[in-house]
Amino acid sequence: MRIAEIFYSIQGEGELAGVPSVFVRTAGCNLRCEWCDTPHASWEPVFEELPLDAILTRATALLPTENVPKHLVFTGGEPLIAPEAVELTQRFADDGWHVTVETSGNVYQPVQCDLLSLSPKLANSTPWQRDAGKHALAHEQHRLDLPILQRLIDEYHHQLKFVVREPADLEEIDSILSQLRNVPLQQVQLMPEGTDAATLSRRAEWVVEACKDRGFRYCPRLQVELFGNARGK
Repeated sequence: MRIAEIFYSIQGEGELAGVPSVFVRTAGCNLRCEWCDTPHASWEPVFEELPLDAILTRATALLPTENVPKHLVFTGGEPLIAPEAVELTQRFADDGWHVTVETSGNVYQPVQCDLLSLSPKLANSTPWQRDAGKHALAHEQHRLDLPILQRLIDEYHHQLKFVVREPADLEEIDSILSQLRNVPLQQVQLMPEGTDAATLSRRAEWVVEACKDRGFRYCPRLQVELFGNARGK
């Protein structure tokens, strides 16, 4: 499997924010988000090929003691494009790990996980300006697949996390939700886009108000607030 990094930190986002976790980040992505904060796993992938046994061994070795709860965050890039995703998640689950899978929700694989963290990409992610827009049309075509997203929602305990830049993004979110079934409002999370604490703080003001108005949850980005946009944190 192509692995960009394996590290031990705290989960910074979603319903498990603050939980110490081992992150296994794959390299490779079927999208090219303009504001991507992990270019080493997408725009400019850097990776090593590791067998599944080695991934599990490295992850286990990062835990400080045997008594620490074992939380895995399987992320990317887009981890569900990895052919070995199902087998890897099953191995971690069989070894007693709580498994979170972070995905854009436009690819289906029957992974084994306790929490599926879905982050459908809005129009604000399309890179019309980046690299002269050469990836924009492909990104726009694939960023949202409602039938696959619905299947994932129906089959997994999930959270639905939207990255927002400006209030106009709310109309697109409302439109997406109107086309989906079985999505409790408390499972919908709004997360301000930004790779520094100042930007997050500035956007948080209106994002919090939007959550209050719609009954959504506000999603922090603790890793940015605590560590900046550093790798392996």
